[in-house]
Amino acid sequence: MSGRTPPRVLAIAGSDSSGGAGIQADIKTIAMLGGYAMTAITAITAQNTTGVQAIAPLDPGMVAEQVRSCLSDIGADAIKIGMVHDAGIVNAIADVLCDLPDGARVVLDPVMIATSGATLIAEDAIAAMRTRLFPLATVITPNLPELEHLVGRTLATRDEFAAAALEIAEAYGCAVLAKGGHAAFADDEGRVLDLLMWPDGEFAQYGDPRIDTRHTHGTGCTLSSAIATLLGHGQPLPHAVRLGRRFVRRAMETAPGFGAGGGPLGHQAVRG
Repeated sequence: MSGRTPPRVLAIAGSDSSGGAGIQADIKTIAMLGGYAMTAITAITAQNTTGVQAIAPLDPGMVAEQVRSCLSDIGADAIKIGMVHDAGIVNAIADVLCDLPDGARVVLDPVMIATSGATLIAEDAIAAMRTRLFPLATVITPNLPELEHLVGRTLATRDEFAAAALEIAEAYGCAVLAKGGHAAFADDEGRVLDLLMWPDGEFAQYGDPRIDTRHTHGTGCTLSSAIATLLGHGQPLPHAVRLGRRFVRRAMETAPGFGAGGGPLGHQAVRG
């Protein structure tokens, strides 16, 4: 990717003081994949590998001003949205992003619960996110618990998983990458199943052997940022997902082993 102008990627998310997830994971991922990272911080968290100790959301006007500042000067080839915390922040972001040109690439990771189990979003933010942000997205990337929350039911089988992804895709006119890492079910070869679904029912399926590790802190943030960066490079969505998943797997395999709980990934160790 050297010799080319890097894609401009704006990450809108919360700050993780331990560096494993959120804005910190976004910046590492974007940089490692040859992008130029910009940020709009939505909340400051005190957290580590064992949990989230405190959350301080930023003023919605300040969040909006960060987004506006980046877009009005440098611009963005792709935007990743992660933790948004509350309805005021959701609406502030949407008010700025509603002026994006047609075809703008927005990757929305509907962050609701941290790997540690801590709740990261207020209830009023979920309804606001559905109404204001989902329709702006190119792709939404829920994991299984998030997808279950969005459709309001338990998803115990592959067919139910696929039907829920299609339901969200049809409702909001965007692609949905349903991530099955939390699922008991698998693909035909017993691998972890991720499903990329479009509103017309077309889909792409991805499967890989499960990696036996506790070092999974920030996997969702990393994947969504990787997909946004690869879309910024001009990759079609199915290939951006494929390459993004590969990046996450390598980062899991090269995790430094830090922390007493769910440790961070080895973003900087990924090569090639």
